[in-house]
Amino acid sequence: MRALLILLPMLMTAAGANALPLPTAPTAIEPNSENASGQTHDLKLARDAYDRMTVSVRIGDSGPYRFLIDTGAERTVISRQLAQQLGLAAGARARLHSVAGASDVATVDIPALQVSARRFDVAGAPTLESINIGADGMLGVDSLAMSQILFDFRRGVMGITPSRGARMDDPDTIVVEARRRHGRLMFTQADVDGRGTVVVIDTGSQITIGNPELRRRLIGRRPVGEMIQIDTVVGEKITAEIYSVRTLGLGGVTLKDMKIAFIDSPVFRQLELDGRPALLLGMNALRGFDKVSIDFATRRVHFVLPGSSMSNHIEFATN
Repeated sequence: MRALLILLPMLMTAAGANALPLPTAPTAIEPNSENASGQTHDLKLARDAYDRMTVSVRIGDSGPYRFLIDTGAERTVISRQLAQQLGLAAGARARLHSVAGASDVATVDIPALQVSARRFDVAGAPTLESINIGADGMLGVDSLAMSQILFDFRRGVMGITPSRGARMDDPDTIVVEARRRHGRLMFTQADVDGRGTVVVIDTGSQITIGNPELRRRLIGRRPVGEMIQIDTVVGEKITAEIYSVRTLGLGGVTLKDMKIAFIDSPVFRQLELDGRPALLLGMNALRGFDKVSIDFATRRVHFVLPGSSMSNHIEFATN
C-alpha cells in the first residue's frame, strides 16, 4: 500500500442543515479560451454551490470536464464515475488523509491530462465519489507545481502560464514571499490578532481553517458558541466552531473581521504545524482581493487589493 497524504477541499453548511445538491456524473462544460500568444490561457471560472474554484480540463481526447483548483491538496483527484466512464487503469490503493481522519481509497492512472496548454500524465490519482467532490475531479499541487496561476475574481477568469517569475503591474499589488512544504506554499511571517501564525494558501476550502493551537492562543478554553458542519470529499461530516478574528496580517496588508473554523485536523500534523498557531487560508479570505497570483516555482504570491466593489465583507488596511 502506498501512502498519500492529501488535504481535501471542504464543504460547509450550518450545523444540522442539509448539504446543497452536487453533481453525480461527469459534467461537460465550455472549452477553454486561448490568447494569440499561446502562452497565457484564460479559463472561464465556475463557482460551485460552495464558492470554490473550478476550471475546464481534458483527459486525452475526452472532455472538457470540471475540476476544482485546490492549492492545499498534495495530489490530483478524479471522480470514480469519470474514471469508470473513461476506463482508466487501476493503481494501488492508498491511505488518504482528510480534515476528519484517514481512509483507504482506490487510485487510477490519468493519461494526458490537459490544463490550458499543459499536457501531462498523473500516476496514482485517488478516486472519490463525484457527489462528495462536487466536481469531476480536483487539481492538486502535483499538477500545478511548475505553473503561475492567476485568479482574477473581478473578471471571473483564471490564467495559467509556465512559471516565469513575472510581477503584476497593478499599482495596488502586494507581493508576499512564501516557503514550500510538501508542495504547499506557506507564509511564516503572518499574525492573527497579533499572534504569530503560519498561513497556508488553500483554494479548495470555502472557509479558513485554524488549528487548536491558534484557538488556544486566541480564546483559551472558553466556548465560542457558533457551530458549522463541514463535509469532506470522502463523505465525512464534522462539526467545527467558527470564530471571527479582528485582524489577519499578511505581508503588507491586513484583513479585518474574518471568520475562521477551528478543526483538529491531521493535515496540520502532516505539515508539522500542530505545535504552533496555523491556519489554512480559504476562499472566504482570497475572494476579498481583486486578483491573486500564485507562482509555485518562485514561491511568490501577488495580492491585488480590491477596488470599490468587493466580493465579500472582509475589510482591508495597508500597513
